[in-house]
Amino acid sequence: MNESDFYNFEYAVFDSLSEKLSRYTEKNDREAAIRAAAKSINLAATEDDVNMLIKEASFFAPIDKYLYDENVEDIMVNNTSNIFLYTSNAGQVRAPESIKTKKELDLLVKKLKMYITNQTGNAKIYDIHLPNGSRVNVVDSPLGSDITIRNFKPQALSIIDLINRGELNYAVAARLWLYMDGFKIRPANLLIGGMPASGKTTLLNAMFSFFRPEERIVLIEETYELNTETQENCVRLETSMDLNMQDLVKNSLRMRPDIIMIGEVRGGEAQDMMTAMNIGKISMGTIHASNARDVITRLQHTPMDIERDIIPLIDAIIMISQVEEGGKMVRKITQISEISGIETQVLLSDLYLYDYKTHKSSNILPSVTYRDLLAKLTGYPPSEIIIEEQRRAKILEKLNQMGVRDLKGINQFCRDYYYNPSQALEKIGLRELGTLPW
Repeated sequence: MNESDFYNFEYAVFDSLSEKLSRYTEKNDREAAIRAAAKSINLAATEDDVNMLIKEASFFAPIDKYLYDENVEDIMVNNTSNIFLYTSNAGQVRAPESIKTKKELDLLVKKLKMYITNQTGNAKIYDIHLPNGSRVNVVDSPLGSDITIRNFKPQALSIIDLINRGELNYAVAARLWLYMDGFKIRPANLLIGGMPASGKTTLLNAMFSFFRPEERIVLIEETYELNTETQENCVRLETSMDLNMQDLVKNSLRMRPDIIMIGEVRGGEAQDMMTAMNIGKISMGTIHASNARDVITRLQHTPMDIERDIIPLIDAIIMISQVEEGGKMVRKITQISEISGIETQVLLSDLYLYDYKTHKSSNILPSVTYRDLLAKLTGYPPSEIIIEEQRRAKILEKLNQMGVRDLKGINQFCRDYYYNPSQALEKIGLRELGTLPW
């Protein structure tokens, strides 16, 4: 085929496969579907033509190289105007490439639409999951399609990676560890707040390493983002045109969960989340807000409409933000607050704060409300819980020194520690720290 004929051929094949490749998880199955579609559209197509078509189906020029660049967090294609990237190092930058013609843009969109997972009722907005895990949003407009891609990291960032990036310190990480496992008796009900692209999901994902292996987690997201490979008994649910977030949160109570995790809390599902907390199911999620008080305000107003009296079911609010340091934007945990009761308003006990003027963080204060709850449920004196938290900070520091920094490595140590803390500490040379009488 000449170049023009091949373009028409691939355009027709990709158009016929719209929404169909997302059902296949294996590369061979996707290639077989493309081959079958190609033959049904043009019986005269040669084997070389079909092989070239299969190759083109997984090559997303001119942005393909950015899909596999771990430094690129987001790719923004503004139709044929320009392409911008959000990178870990420099923030938002303009890419040297661009899509020069509407024809080139249309072909790229046809390729992407083969992997559609969700579509709004007006058929102008599409959610897409690419085979490499990247999440794509496409909006059709008269000027051409606008494409936004949230890049998938094959190696999700761990809590130690975030420490090494300066987002938090060992003491804060130890507090998060305490919240996530709760001495097996009572993990904390948590909300992670922040503005868009502040790192909420990345932080929640890093905290997965602290889950106990026996816990059953029901995870509910609008689009799959969290990496759950460290947790065996984990159910992943995704919203669709037929099942909204509220439906799935409500149904999760029938799935015998130990922990219900909501990718983003922003509507009526908040009431079902609070119901789950009220009947003893641990719930965690992210929420858009600028500070802990703003989280409380959002919960109390439409569309969430949570009654003030039950908000103290939430144990702690963790805020993460992008802040400017040294001329560039970096992510920081900026606030940790526990909910300590109600007077004329919901009371927040600030345990950790970032000072935007000095760019310094306070020392994390001892937990009071949640610590006392653990002391009551476990029988350990509050002083022993504080010592255990300090011990966990030293453990994380030692793991970092030993090069154990990935999600799986941290999770494996946590499992060993839960099973036999003395033996686990001895293995990393910290036997002298002692342990709680599990």
